[in-house]
Amino acid sequence: MLFAEKLHKRYGSTVALHALDLSVAPGELYALLGPNGAGKTTTINCFLGFLAPDGGRVTIDGLDVGQHPLETKQRLAYIPEQVNLYGHFSAAENLAYFAQLGGHHYAPAELRELLAAVGLQPEAHERRVSGFSKGMRQKVGIAIALAKRAKALLLDEPTSGLDPSASHEFSQLLARLRGQGVAILMATHDLFRAKEDATRVGIMRRGTLVRELSAGEIRGTDLERLYLEAMRA
Repeated sequence: MLFAEKLHKRYGSTVALHALDLSVAPGELYALLGPNGAGKTTTINCFLGFLAPDGGRVTIDGLDVGQHPLETKQRLAYIPEQVNLYGHFSAAENLAYFAQLGGHHYAPAELRELLAAVGLQPEAHERRVSGFSKGMRQKVGIAIALAKRAKALLLDEPTSGLDPSASHEFSQLLARLRGQGVAILMATHDLFRAKEDATRVGIMRRGTLVRELSAGEIRGTDLERLYLEAMRA
């Protein structure tokens, strides 16, 4: 569903990505680890079409992102570290608006069902999101992904700043999306959530993927030790 082949990206003389090969299948959660500046966000921005690669190619559901910018975005949902919603809109209004941008129209009762499905309390459905916590905003973001019927979900530091309870709830929502066949690429510093939630883990350093681990390897290893070893290599 998500595929990058020999991906290169430079910012002036700085190499942000070097010959990156990466793929995420339907129903898979790929956790991309690495320090700031490793190339995680650049990778996500290439999938989103916000950045044009200097070499290689990026495809979503078999479509080249550069050649099919609209069609690939229709297959995606994106949740950044701070979910950007319209503060003067309610949760239901935000959901309706972003769903319509993706070509989907829902009745008010259907919007409430989507918001309830991601764990947003009924009394919050018609409240302005300007007063929402980060965890509540992320729930609206997941509801938007459900409403868009997205085939792929891109996450950039989604659990940063969440308390343990909200982080656990967020992980349960991701598991639900995986069960529906959504391919998830998550850039994160959260080693615990990566080990708990990911089906595969990739460790990046200076724009290069230096280590990949399968689900079995993740469960049976000290991920923190491997991460630190990769950073010192």
